[in-house]
Amino acid sequence: MEITANTQALAYLLAAVLFILGLKGLTHPASARRGNLFGMLGMLIAIGATLAGKEVDSYGFIVAGVAIGGVIGAVLAARVQMTAMPQLVAALHSFVGLAAVLVALGTYLNRVESGGLTPVLMGELSAGIVIGAITFSGSVIAFGKLQGILSGAPVVFSGQHLLNALLGLVTVGLAVWFGVNQSLWALVVMTALAFVLGFTLIIPIGGADMPVIISMLNSYSGWAAAATGFTLGNNLLIIVGALVGFSGAILSYIMCRAMNRSILHVVFGGFGGEEGEAPSAMAAAAQKGVKAASVEDAIYWMEDADKVIIVPGYGMAVAQAQHALKELMELLEEKGVEVKFAIHPVAGRMPGHMNVLLAEADIPYDHVFEMDEINPEFATADVALVVGANDVTNPAAKSDPSSPIYGMPILEVGKARHVYVIKRSMRPGYSGVENLLYYQDNCSLIFGDAKEVCEGLVTALKGGGH
Repeated sequence: MEITANTQALAYLLAAVLFILGLKGLTHPASARRGNLFGMLGMLIAIGATLAGKEVDSYGFIVAGVAIGGVIGAVLAARVQMTAMPQLVAALHSFVGLAAVLVALGTYLNRVESGGLTPVLMGELSAGIVIGAITFSGSVIAFGKLQGILSGAPVVFSGQHLLNALLGLVTVGLAVWFGVNQSLWALVVMTALAFVLGFTLIIPIGGADMPVIISMLNSYSGWAAAATGFTLGNNLLIIVGALVGFSGAILSYIMCRAMNRSILHVVFGGFGGEEGEAPSAMAAAAQKGVKAASVEDAIYWMEDADKVIIVPGYGMAVAQAQHALKELMELLEEKGVEVKFAIHPVAGRMPGHMNVLLAEADIPYDHVFEMDEINPEFATADVALVVGANDVTNPAAKSDPSSPIYGMPILEVGKARHVYVIKRSMRPGYSGVENLLYYQDNCSLIFGDAKEVCEGLVTALKGGGH
């Protein structure tokens, strides 16, 4: 059934409203489920209106693509672990970027034969190809770093910024040349350089900045989609691309403010790859060594505490310890202990990673607090339990000018009366920076798998502790 242009425009308007409501819903965990439903309903309306439009001449390839893609998507959704969600997000960003490149190339080849390559369209094609190619290769590198296929450490070398600047200038110059002269060789070289630029922009990004890069790539994918919308003359794709582009850019800016870092420094510079030349506080702290503790030691203080603050990190995600933490919270509350969860804006590997995991375990939203809300409460907490978090709790960010993370706001867990940190080993966090917290007098480390340790805490608490 073919619908009129006016009916399609109305459907697109409704879908756009639902997408906006979806984004609004995603601003808070309590409304996130509703936001997702709005987004899915909007996408269903958008796809239906597009397929019923007069632009579609044949459904053969469309049905085949939807069937194959649907099967792949369903399998991935069923199998992917929450710990692998950042990698999946990066992979999906790469698909958006590659789709933008292919649409632009296909449009160019079709229009070369049939005519209609206007200056405006050539500009749209150039934008789609450049942004899409950078998004694709950058997302592939981000996926490799997150998956562990590539090292999470920043890859830096002399003249790197100059190389990126030259690549960017030449790519833009070729885009202009392609737009003016419709040159095939300019198209080919421009596309290749844009792929290379995405690679060189992301390899110097270290692990601590990866959540920001994920949101930046999300923004890039939005702009690629918007450029594709202009190319195809699809108003809804333009709207959705702009929503994603702006929201991703705003989120990146907010996260950089939370890290006290310049977004330009994150995008164009490495992080965690330089050693400070000044004497480091870490050297002195390391001479003291760390204190190891047992599950029973932690329970001794936790069951008699007035307030316990739990700080989840990527180690919790890897071990899938959130469900054990939920049970620990319930047992402590039965004993009259106030339990709160503290979330750093860049904890994990993507924005909101810890919030999603805690919501998966049905931990109440009113127990979860962001950094600015919870930091004043650490001083009044009897116990702070850190579950696999490293960089976001490192006091070196405040006290050691030689540290690469100096100036980044942290969760001030060290102010609690007792601090227990669950870690597999003494290896540093994803940024490669040692944590000064572990050498404080009030801090003890419980070595082991986060899930096993948390389950041990639950068992000890059920047994009555002391």
